[in-house]
Amino acid sequence: MIIAIDGPSASGKGTLSKRLAAHLGYAHLDTGKIYRAVGMAVLRAARDPANEGAAIAAARALDPATLRDPELTGEDAAIAASKVAAITAVRDVLLQFQRDFAARPPGDAGGAVLDGRDIGTVVCPYADVKLYVVASAEVRAERRHKELLERGEDSIYARVLQDMKDRDDRDSNRPIAPLKPAENAFTLDTSELDADQAVKVALSEIEKRGR
Repeated sequence: MIIAIDGPSASGKGTLSKRLAAHLGYAHLDTGKIYRAVGMAVLRAARDPANEGAAIAAARALDPATLRDPELTGEDAAIAASKVAAITAVRDVLLQFQRDFAARPPGDAGGAVLDGRDIGTVVCPYADVKLYVVASAEVRAERRHKELLERGEDSIYARVLQDMKDRDDRDSNRPIAPLKPAENAFTLDTSELDADQAVKVALSEIEKRGR
């Protein structure tokens, strides 16, 4: 079984995806980390993540081991990821990796859970279950703000909120694979749900659609 989970930043899709994969015994891939890794590689080379040539070279040289880099959870990586993800050739390089993971999950897992922004629409349009996870911009900014403070990083809520709105705009309006729900996706609003409640709703939908 392939479960595709999409949604904007800090909507809760990452936590939901990991918990669903653990509950079901499936392999999990946070596809956003692939783009974050590419974006950070470009930044570390002192180049602009929006530079097509630099981004393509970083995508082709991507080492899966770098997906464990703790710096990929930072805001610099998030912003860089949004920029490289808007480049068609970069998406082409990384698309097959994601599809291979879904088709042949590591560890002989019985299925795969992939989360990102275009899993249900582009990467795995044939997924058995598609979830689109959302939350208000204010709730998402508060979550990210709290997360940054807990990691000991400087954070100003107003700036986090504006950065999130800017990223939403880039992701939703980019010409290639814009952020949007797949036609047959179930929309899960986590604005007023905790992690346990979100998992419960998602599992109910999975039972209806694919199991």
